[in-house]
Amino acid sequence: MIDKQIPDVTLKTRVRDESIGGANPFRWQDLKVREAFAGKRIVLFSLPGAFTPTCSNEQCPAYERLYDDLRAAGADEVYCLSVNDAFVMYQWGKHLGLDKVKLLPDGSGHFSRRMGMLIDKDHLGFGMRSWRYAAVIEDNAVTHWFEEPGINDEGSDSDPYGESSPEKVLAALRSA
Repeated sequence: MIDKQIPDVTLKTRVRDESIGGANPFRWQDLKVREAFAGKRIVLFSLPGAFTPTCSNEQCPAYERLYDDLRAAGADEVYCLSVNDAFVMYQWGKHLGLDKVKLLPDGSGHFSRRMGMLIDKDHLGFGMRSWRYAAVIEDNAVTHWFEEPGINDEGSDSDPYGESSPEKVLAALRSA
């Protein structure tokens, strides 16, 4: 994965727009990933799904806790990507109380598929989801890669977490 260019995809996001008014003042906004990441050093971590145990109890909160350290080590921004829609990602962020980590909805799995990280979790009723990984991306190219073991274990209930932890990403940024 090192030196791989990230996919040229557009993610469908929702952004707050007070001019809309009402109880749901959000509008659709396309996020062209390569444009958003161009010229920047991005920490991206991806996980199987919002509101799932490891993602909610460990991985996303850990990145939120270490956000300032990741920024101090050279990251311009920290993003969490999941194969969920913008509405689910927004509610999950509120539920977790995220203030710093930005959530990216890969609702159709286009980014995950083109990264080679889309896996079938249909045996659990999840459908297609992202495998758990993290990456440092500099000007749209992967410079550091952290993938959990077992991606080819089809039908496995395995959900490992450790290799893609923010501590490992932080150590790589500090040594770069």
